[in-house]
Amino acid sequence: MNNISIVIPMLNEADHIGNLLAHLLDNASRENISEIIIVDGGSTDGSKEIVLNYMQAFRPRSKHAKKSLSTLFEEAKITCIDAPKGRAKQMNLGAKHATGNILYFLHADSFPPKNFDTLIINEVKKGNEAGCFRMKFNSSHWWLRLAGQLTRLPWKACRGGDQSQFITTTLFNNMGGYNEDFTIYEDNELIARLYERKQFVVIQKWLITSARCYYTNGIWKLQYYYFRIYLKKWMGADANELNRYYKKHVCQVT
Repeated sequence: MNNISIVIPMLNEADHIGNLLAHLLDNASRENISEIIIVDGGSTDGSKEIVLNYMQAFRPRSKHAKKSLSTLFEEAKITCIDAPKGRAKQMNLGAKHATGNILYFLHADSFPPKNFDTLIINEVKKGNEAGCFRMKFNSSHWWLRLAGQLTRLPWKACRGGDQSQFITTTLFNNMGGYNEDFTIYEDNELIARLYERKQFVVIQKWLITSARCYYTNGIWKLQYYYFRIYLKKWMGADANELNRYYKKHVCQVT
């Protein structure tokens, strides 16, 4: 039987984490989810408190009420663990705590489609051990709408961590997990290795992600910076060079 462990790296996500948890529980079947593991990198905005106390906000109003989200949280085995800051480190630690045979790495501001669990499991049954969803931003800006449409395509250049990432636990361990030298681009680095093995599929259902980083930095500036990072990596830049460039130019949204 296939079971999914959802791993969510978190750092100061008080505006999103509660909504995401409710979304996951409302759009998946309990029997397909082994656990939801939230890996906190040192939040200071109350994100952890939201995770720990979120259940209390949802109680049955009467004995005739349906199961509350608090009960569903307990059944879903939601846990929150601490890790050093850095998505690669956080996701690797989450994977070590996972019990499912499929790992699903998800950013805290990305909302997967309805029945995402079944869609992932169906791909694994077909022999596709890794992949993502196509993605669109929660923005009407024409460029971001176009960028979302491009994620339909199978090309490696159209991939990114905001699309989420599923991978069988066995394959993830065989690949050595995420490269912790990268504080950015860690998703793309793993995806590139999967592409080399011809082991990646794009599920043609929409995931919705936040455009907040684009609006914080400026849409065209950020797109230019992302292009430069991609080009630098293609030309052989190591993790340290990419990390320095990102830290210098991009205002990080946490």
